[in-house]
Amino acid sequence: MDGHVIVLGGLNFDLVIRGSRMPGKGESVFGKSFHTFPGGKGANQAVQLARLGVQTHMFGRVGNDIYGDQLIASLEEDGVTTDALLRDPELGTGKGWVFVDDDGDNYIIVVPEANMNWAQGELEALDELLRGSACLLCQLETPVPIVEACLVQAKDAGLMTVLNTAPATKLPADLFTHVDLLILNQTEAAFYVGRSVDGADQAQSAAEALLARGCGTVAITLGDQGAVAADGSGARHCAAFPVPAVDVTAAGDSFCAALVHALLAGADLSRALQFACASGALTVTRSGAQPSLPKLAEIRAFMESARARHVN
Repeated sequence: MDGHVIVLGGLNFDLVIRGSRMPGKGESVFGKSFHTFPGGKGANQAVQLARLGVQTHMFGRVGNDIYGDQLIASLEEDGVTTDALLRDPELGTGKGWVFVDDDGDNYIIVVPEANMNWAQGELEALDELLRGSACLLCQLETPVPIVEACLVQAKDAGLMTVLNTAPATKLPADLFTHVDLLILNQTEAAFYVGRSVDGADQAQSAAEALLARGCGTVAITLGDQGAVAADGSGARHCAAFPVPAVDVTAAGDSFCAALVHALLAGADLSRALQFACASGALTVTRSGAQPSLPKLAEIRAFMESARARHVN
């Protein structure tokens, strides 16, 4: 793979509670455990790329506080380059409150703080990063005008542009024309196409509708039903890898980074989709955001094991 990947996105300090169920209105319940983890969709995807052996640069904002210190240290521990990270003098580092129930499902509230406090002039730092880069990967935990400006800049520079529309929010109609690879989950896809996306057939229809808006390729994750991807040559469906779900936090981030890695490494869309599904499946078997993200050797071993079980 030639060139590095730039990840523009959110960095959050996650506070995670595990419990049997969410409380109702006015109710207090006992939790089972409390932990803190480095997180944020951008940071998660950067770490996953680095664990797959990709030279990765993180472009984002943290506060001038101990939480920002910890997030930067965590990224660097995994080999992510943080030279372009910006420190906000006014707002603190973003926080994520995560509740995980006994089924491994999560409920998340994000307080973005520094993640959303960008000034247009701060994008000048992107110019140098674009030189020698192969790809720009974005999400929507940073302001939409900033995301759009970076996508346009990267597209003009000849990079592969990737947008993960999480969390879903209203986007300018022409933004999709600057996106080579659009990645969504089924809820986000439903938001953008204005109809239910439940199962592979509806996901294929949604992907085709999004392709018509100007994207090069669209991938939609479907949880335990796998994922669908479509481009100009047709659609592919990858069934989910059956695994015991412990915590689904960061599974989508793992999928995004793994799909980008596989495509940049030269895999065709079908094989890249399978690799991404395997990475996401491994992630849900572990607790926490970044601690759950697998390494390349683990994904390969997992896929070989799955193939062996299928043959037998």
